[in-house]
Amino acid sequence: MGTLLSVTTSLMAQGISKNAIGFRLGDNDGFGAEISYQYYLVDNNRLEFDLGFRNSKNIDAFKLVGLYQWVQPIDKNFNWYVGAGGGLGSFNTPNNDGVFALITADLGIEYNLKIPLLISLDIRPELGFNDNYNDNVDLDIALGLRYQF
Repeated sequence: MGTLLSVTTSLMAQGISKNAIGFRLGDNDGFGAEISYQYYLVDNNRLEFDLGFRNSKNIDAFKLVGLYQWVQPIDKNFNWYVGAGGGLGSFNTPNNDGVFALITADLGIEYNLKIPLLISLDIRPELGFNDNYNDNVDLDIALGLRYQF
């Protein structure tokens, strides 16, 4: 019985948490911060939603991004993940305001600390759809810190 409990606990430690909320700080065309929420689905798959802003010399932008992610273990508390999704946002420049859409992918690594904290580093190429704001591929590289519950 003790062995079965130990094996079950070990397997659960390698999985992903049901919920995680925190911040994602990155840079693509200016500094950006996002409130980030992750929701476990099944079989190491999850959804991630990020609401944030981007700030540069000439543009301020807000965006909401949703991703479907596949998470795979590397080591005991260390995972890698890949995902795909899309988003919507609004922007403000000195000469123009508007909305935009984007499609995105995600590739990252994460580490589950011994406390209920998850730290991650990812790269997210984003393809924007608005000639006045962004109609090319930007790379969003970010550090994430999320509380797991």
